[in-house]
Amino acid sequence: MSGSSVGGDQRWPGIEEAIRAGRAPDASVISDLTGAVVELGAEGAASEGARLREQVLGFGPLEPWIGLATVTDVLVNGDGAVWVDRGGGVEDTGVRLDAGAARALATRLAGLARRRLDEAQPWVDGVLPGGVRLHAILPPLAESGTHLSLRVPRHQPVGVDGLVALGAVGDGLAEVLRRVVAARLSFVVVGGTGVGKTTVLGALLSECASHERIVVVEDVRELAPAHPHVVRLQGRIPNVEGVGGVTMVDLVRQALRMRPDRLVVGEVRGAEVREMLAALNTGHDGGAGTLHANGLGEAPARFEALGALAGLGREAVHAQLRGAVQVVIEVARVGPSRFVRAVGVTRWTGAEVVVDEAVVATGPAGDGVLSGVHRGPGASRLDALLGEDRVAA
Repeated sequence: MSGSSVGGDQRWPGIEEAIRAGRAPDASVISDLTGAVVELGAEGAASEGARLREQVLGFGPLEPWIGLATVTDVLVNGDGAVWVDRGGGVEDTGVRLDAGAARALATRLAGLARRRLDEAQPWVDGVLPGGVRLHAILPPLAESGTHLSLRVPRHQPVGVDGLVALGAVGDGLAEVLRRVVAARLSFVVVGGTGVGKTTVLGALLSECASHERIVVVEDVRELAPAHPHVVRLQGRIPNVEGVGGVTMVDLVRQALRMRPDRLVVGEVRGAEVREMLAALNTGHDGGAGTLHANGLGEAPARFEALGALAGLGREAVHAQLRGAVQVVIEVARVGPSRFVRAVGVTRWTGAEVVVDEAVVATGPAGDGVLSGVHRGPGASRLDALLGEDRVAA
């Protein structure tokens, strides 16, 4: 595949006819078309059917990368260059798509995600069948050409045991995380882009008691907790007339009317922070979410910035945060290793909320397995919140 260039797909007239007749380009259409061509033979029909499924229903020239178990991200830049992340950072594959092929692929994938992508709506954010997250943006908003980003879900660990199996958590920290969930403490998972915040949050939600009703609010659906009672709400962008949009603020308000035992905001990144903090201050304990922040100590400042989007001043944000969030969980990445680095607790200083490290992983060992934990300055506070004499030594 190195150094190759991929152009536009060859099209079968039969597919166009089927679509004009009202049949969507699904697997049955392809089977009917290839099966009807006697000249192909059995093996030829199967081979051509697989190619058509890849080009019409799958990821086209990106399919080989999507299928690799180690790939987490596939990116197409405006110049057509295809880059992938296999756990060690983004690398150039050497594959190039021409401008027409890249745009056609992005438009088709948007349709599969039930989204629109054209000059009137030049960007799209959605989830494809199978769970791959799609983002695409067209020129002239994106320089040079179509930009396409695919986030491939690889690991859906079930509970904290699943995180341990991945090497993301050692035994000592695993027990702390289980107790945080069992004690119904409200928590946020923080970290940079691509470190595994959503994976960790989903695993922790799987630890919730089976009788609890979890209402998840997301802009684009990503969370997939292994839990018997999950209600999912997803936002919607406005149509081309600028109406019909459903914001995260709207969804959080609706979620509070749905009797949640746990309110979960998949990613807190806008004005919905106001409704979330208010809810967690009014009896909705055990809530959770993820937050883009570079570490435990940066979480309050990030809440401040988001609060400003909702018209909240700094003092108001800290006053709400004081009673809303008890625990902050930091996820980090070192090379290919993604792991829970620390569990922190919030503390009110009299003027603001700060986050103290309570239990800290000593870091990944040479084989990528977490080697241990130590207690930080917030450990006693976490002990008190958990109602225990002492957490991990």
